[in-house]
Amino acid sequence: MAKHGEAMATASAPAMVAEQPAEAARAGAAQAPGQAQAEPDFSVVVPLHNEAGNIGDLVAEIVEAMGPLGRFEILCVDDGSDDETAAVLARAASTVPQLRVLRHDRRSGQSTALCSGIRHARGAWIVTMDGDGQDDPAEVAKLIRRRDEAPGEMPPMVISKRRKRRDSTAKRYASRLANAIRRAVLKDGVADTGTGLKLFPRALFLEFPPFDHMHRYLPALALSRGAQVLEVPVNHRPRASGRSHYGIVDRALVGIVDLFGVAWLIKRSKRPKVRETTPQETTGREEAGREAAGKQDT
Repeated sequence: MAKHGEAMATASAPAMVAEQPAEAARAGAAQAPGQAQAEPDFSVVVPLHNEAGNIGDLVAEIVEAMGPLGRFEILCVDDGSDDETAAVLARAASTVPQLRVLRHDRRSGQSTALCSGIRHARGAWIVTMDGDGQDDPAEVAKLIRRRDEAPGEMPPMVISKRRKRRDSTAKRYASRLANAIRRAVLKDGVADTGTGLKLFPRALFLEFPPFDHMHRYLPALALSRGAQVLEVPVNHRPRASGRSHYGIVDRALVGIVDLFGVAWLIKRSKRPKVRETTPQETTGREEAGREAAGKQDT
């Protein structure tokens, strides 16, 4: 991988069921006897709720798309589903060695599921996508290429921009209005933050304060930490099965409160430049200070 790939070589949390934390995985809990377990280059995190009709095919697509791109793992975070999602994931995990399944003991929302997956991830780079199958895993390669082309030393956040949204007219207009208001308030310059398909360093995400609905504001939070945010046009697909799990009005009302909360948070954030000093450097400054004081006395 290019330079950025090489450089990276909330409220009460729900209980996690039948899971290994990242530390246990790093210790080699799932490795074959006598074999060292290689860290994945990418962790694909998929938060989902009641997606039994979509998640099996999506996992297969992720495996096919990610195979040529490097070592990877898939973390599907089941946010308290009450359909057959758990059974579908169990069958997939029996045949897909890269798949790890996390399950919340109660429904806690997409952002909490995202946080759970990223905290348990082992890869230095996180790929996120929604569990409804509307994000196309084949587009991940475009995000990685854009990352590798990015100037500067700090690794960027790369987000997708849906070329032609395959959603209802009401949902598209509501999203367009919400994006316009968000850009006006946060001045993040991003066209579409509602897309699930994103690529960013795990270390960057762990700097963000966790809160409900934070997934809608990841670009603004990344910019507040000094990272670049890059957009890549991607394909968007219609939902093949099931239905959306939130209402347009409910999301709009919550989003207004969140928006001004995020604006306050960013305004209050401080990010000074930090440089480690050496004992010799400190001693030199002290001697220079004493010399200056002596000259003033004379």
